[in-house]
Amino acid sequence: MDICRRQFGLWALAAAATRAFGQPSRPKLFVLVILEQLRSDQVEGLAPRFGDGGFRRLRKEGVWFPDCRHLASGFSATGLATLATGAWPAEHGIVADSWYDRGGHAPVHASADALLATTLAAQVAASPRARAYVIGLDRSHAGLVAGGFGARTFWMDQSGQFAADSPPDWLADFNRAAPLENRHNQPWIALGARDGAPPLRTLTYDPARPADFVALYKASPFAEEAQFSLLSELIAREQLGQRDTLDFVCLISGASALLGYDTGARSPLMDQMTLQLDQHLEALLTELDILPGQGAYSLALTAAHGAPPAPAAIQRARMAVNGESLAQAVQRALKTGGNGGVEKFLYPFLYLDGAGGKEAARLAAARAAMSQPAVAGYYTADGACSTHDDFERRFRNSFHAARSGDVMLSYQPEYVEDYGGGRGISYGSLYNYDAGVHESPVESVDVAPTLARAMGVGQPSSSTGRVLARAMGDDEE
Repeated sequence: MDICRRQFGLWALAAAATRAFGQPSRPKLFVLVILEQLRSDQVEGLAPRFGDGGFRRLRKEGVWFPDCRHLASGFSATGLATLATGAWPAEHGIVADSWYDRGGHAPVHASADALLATTLAAQVAASPRARAYVIGLDRSHAGLVAGGFGARTFWMDQSGQFAADSPPDWLADFNRAAPLENRHNQPWIALGARDGAPPLRTLTYDPARPADFVALYKASPFAEEAQFSLLSELIAREQLGQRDTLDFVCLISGASALLGYDTGARSPLMDQMTLQLDQHLEALLTELDILPGQGAYSLALTAAHGAPPAPAAIQRARMAVNGESLAQAVQRALKTGGNGGVEKFLYPFLYLDGAGGKEAARLAAARAAMSQPAVAGYYTADGACSTHDDFERRFRNSFHAARSGDVMLSYQPEYVEDYGGGRGISYGSLYNYDAGVHESPVESVDVAPTLARAMGVGQPSSSTGRVLARAMGDDEE
């Protein structure tokens, strides 16, 4: 692939930095790598330790947009759906990883069936002489990006093996060639560590608790390496970019997001995950230069959201929010004022009961929540907002009338949901580490329409983003 600033492609990091490359004539293969979780400051801080062929190659030889914004809540499913559809949650409907269904009186988990917009992968799959593939760590996330309309999906199952909606003949051989048993009790050693250095973490295997090992594996660079290996195998076996077709493949790297739940953003493990990612990118680009070959592909790289640091032990009691206690405080205030009550609180949404679904009750609930130290802002189904700046737009983009209940809340910066166990973080905030806000108006909804234009396929049905002219080789933005 001939890489230059006037050729097409896209690189977006942690919804905060974007770089692109491609060629004037349309390539046969487009590769989109979505990093489910990555903060741009991690990449900047680790830049001196990167090799020449990964992030450094992208930054040096491509078109870079250092100003990409994700102006909505930063849940994994939400960010993936936004990148896939070119629309905000208010349009595509994936408002969180899960939300409450009043009719069924139960949570609903994000899935392709719940998506209210078409995706880029679905648009490619529906085009004549085109093929689309999605590789995910999680089946539901792969389905969200695929859109459920013709794209072939691959994911890692609960045993740590790869599965597919329509498994090709070669997949079983691929799984057998790298048995997961080889990773039992695998030490995770820091890159460049001295001989005999202790591992950062060990993927402990207990036959009585095999699921614990799989969870450790999926939150490690070894699982990410397996995903990149599957991508290389897919390109070679299916001859992507080597036939008279348009081929699109998306890899959703989820290991860093799973690790982030456990450690937060500021940990040596997260730094090592990013350094390993740089090596995986370098290997992928080297392989693509061979198959399908230089000039035959374009690659885009983006991230769905960032992550907050884990609260320090001395601060955790204050910064880890007990959602049930918060809902009870709002419930007491509503009952005292005769404004009904809370039917359900599923962060970040409050669902009021039948007596409390009117405008006055929503405002009362919002103000009661604001009286709690952990709560920083609110947005109601009537459009009332605690702030009238850029955060109001983030709230509005994140709120779907039929799914977001009566009130959406925002916690204080770096506050997290308390899941018990005295550790870990949550995603979904509106803050910069999750949303990624910078100086120029390039947004995450621009990724899908830009790639659609580059591939010559229709834009997703609800796309509100714009085509990035510089990524298409036009210096005028």
